[in-house]
Amino acid sequence: MAKVFRLALIQMAVGANKAENLQKAAQLIKTATKEGANIVALPECFNSPYGTSYFAEYAEKIPGPSSTILAEAAKENSVFLVGGSFPEEDGGKYYNTCTVYDPEGNMIAKHRKIHLFDIDVPGKIKFQESDVLSPGNVFTSFATPFCKVGVGICYDIRFQEMAQIYNKQGCSLLLYPGAFNMTTGPAHWELLTRARAVDNQVYVASIAPARDEKGSYVAWGHSTAVNPWGEVIAKAEADETIVYADIDLERMEEVRQNIPLRNQKRTDLYEVTEK
Repeated sequence: MAKVFRLALIQMAVGANKAENLQKAAQLIKTATKEGANIVALPECFNSPYGTSYFAEYAEKIPGPSSTILAEAAKENSVFLVGGSFPEEDGGKYYNTCTVYDPEGNMIAKHRKIHLFDIDVPGKIKFQESDVLSPGNVFTSFATPFCKVGVGICYDIRFQEMAQIYNKQGCSLLLYPGAFNMTTGPAHWELLTRARAVDNQVYVASIAPARDEKGSYVAWGHSTAVNPWGEVIAKAEADETIVYADIDLERMEEVRQNIPLRNQKRTDLYEVTEK
């Protein structure tokens, strides 16, 4: 496996026009691959505004328009593509779903958001994804020539057990397309990205949409990549942009040798297991 590869995080401005969103995503994927990206990741809800009032309206079956555009973009640019997420309809239920493609355009993974975003911070924000969405119930990872990659969506990043399971599965990179808001974003976005990286001694990236101050849901932005030492190695501000991170697997092994957590776990006292 290659020891260093390039990851691109596309912090895309998302509007109400699905066709325009899909066209923009394809253009930004092409730009990222021209800059040498081996893996490209889009944000949560890249094809639609984020909100319970939009999920059913923008939902698609898979395959459908959005997954087709993503597959074509992966093949055209010969790149591994983590397609952020979009609302999926299946069997009368709606899911927040991330599809993943190899450089031949084959869909090699599909992650349905496991932990739904149901919060109530009085005076600041209340949101109930479960009013419309159903949760996924499968962990999702995929293999590349570079490393194994685990996928979560937004609120999934708050659950360290999920990241620990991906770590046990051999993932060296965790990707979380997400749309934290102006309350949770400044407080927890970078903190959680760094925490998951340090906890598991892996690379972690969180990929946000660009901020739209006029939107019904205002995203924090600040797409971020963190190395296994907890250092931020790439970070956007609020506007539309692409940020790049060079993922150095030798650095990961160095961190694991310096602080050998894997050999020091007290599995006689505790263990995180997948059911």
